[in-house]
Amino acid sequence: MENILVVLPVEQRHRDKLEAAAPGQRFVYTCGAEPTREQILAADIIIGNVPAGPLAAADRLKWLQLNSAGADAYIKPGVLRPGLILTNASGAYGKAVSEHAFAMTLMLTKKLHLYRDAQRQSRWTDYGTVSSLSDAIVLVVGLGDIGLRYARLTKAMGAYVIGVKRRAGACPEGVDELYTTDALFDLLPRADVIMSILPGSAGTYHMYTAAYFDRMKESAVFINCGRGGVVDGAVLYEALTRGKIAAAGIDVTEPEPLPADSPLWQLDNLLITPHVSGFYHLPETFERIVDIAAENLAIYFAGGTVKNIVDFETGYRH
Repeated sequence: MENILVVLPVEQRHRDKLEAAAPGQRFVYTCGAEPTREQILAADIIIGNVPAGPLAAADRLKWLQLNSAGADAYIKPGVLRPGLILTNASGAYGKAVSEHAFAMTLMLTKKLHLYRDAQRQSRWTDYGTVSSLSDAIVLVVGLGDIGLRYARLTKAMGAYVIGVKRRAGACPEGVDELYTTDALFDLLPRADVIMSILPGSAGTYHMYTAAYFDRMKESAVFINCGRGGVVDGAVLYEALTRGKIAAAGIDVTEPEPLPADSPLWQLDNLLITPHVSGFYHLPETFERIVDIAAENLAIYFAGGTVKNIVDFETGYRH
């Protein structure tokens, strides 16, 4: 019998689904509260994100199923034992995060953020010209579930979509051109909108350097709903204040929470949301996370290979 620690805020119907997928196993639920060190050390399987600190000493642990798509806190050297299975919840967040990024894009290209600020000050003002997605070139960096959904949303508006991913392959529906990551620097001058949905890893840390922003159009909009660490806040600040790009929308920052004294808060051409595009704000997301965990439990106890296994080198699922 395996000890399965579930740290998600599950209801009884979720418990029934998980336990039906792994009959005869011992389930321990924290009801969404942070688990104790003792609970972590006693677990053979953990479902949900737990504090990384105790995991190195979790000798019994065989498999960690995350409730997040990002795994950057767990792929750092020394956090998990070699050979331990790490899976993420990729596929659960596509609708929520892509729609959030799409809303940011429309808000910035139509300058709605500026009008909202003016409303707060009771000012009737005209902010001039706007741009349209129907004639735009949209560059999506990271063409997983979220990136592809975003690509298709902008494509439906009439945009020409260029996708960038790690490995070459067939160009998916909703994408006009597909390239690998090593082509990104050369693609930047073409884009009216750059949407980044990259995970946090050694390979993506601060990858959007000043040289990258120098390559972008002065009229470009930059969206980041992946990980805040892909761009240094000082570099983004300079790009926005010196007119290297027109505007940016970010749902992620480095660090998080963004300190109250960060100059980024004061920029009129920057839209900030506090890493809320995902989580469980769209209730469907949580249902999908439970479904992924239940499906993987059934596969695991049937002796199969679980889905969404994370590559410790890249932070992506295999």
